[in-house]
Amino acid sequence: MYKIINTIQAPLPIGPYSQGIVSNNMIITAGQIPINPQTGMISNDIKEQTIQVLNNIKAIITAAKFTIKDIVKTNLFLKNLDNLKIVNVVYANFFLQYVTTYPARTCLEISNLPNNVEIEIEAIAIKQ
Repeated sequence: MYKIINTIQAPLPIGPYSQGIVSNNMIITAGQIPINPQTGMISNDIKEQTIQVLNNIKAIITAAKFTIKDIVKTNLFLKNLDNLKIVNVVYANFFLQYVTTYPARTCLEISNLPNNVEIEIEAIAIKQ
């Protein structure tokens, strides 16, 4: 049995998928792009896009009663790996607010992403 997670604190899905799925003590989020859920706007700046994506993920896992500390794995998709240095600084600063170690991670360069954004991130969190 699983539970569908949907929150207005993160962007509504732009296709036929759920923001997140909870099964037992685990949540898997859909890939999040940097849409501001309040305004619908997308920044052109990779730093701001990364912050928005991480905040969208936080909103989804919080709605499912998980925390950033529960995230064990992320998958990052970047249109340009030249942006990885900037993304890494934002990513590190975000996680270090909550944890002392980072989740496992995969990072891939992708030729195109929805809405022509620069970054998409998905996460898996497990409650201990």
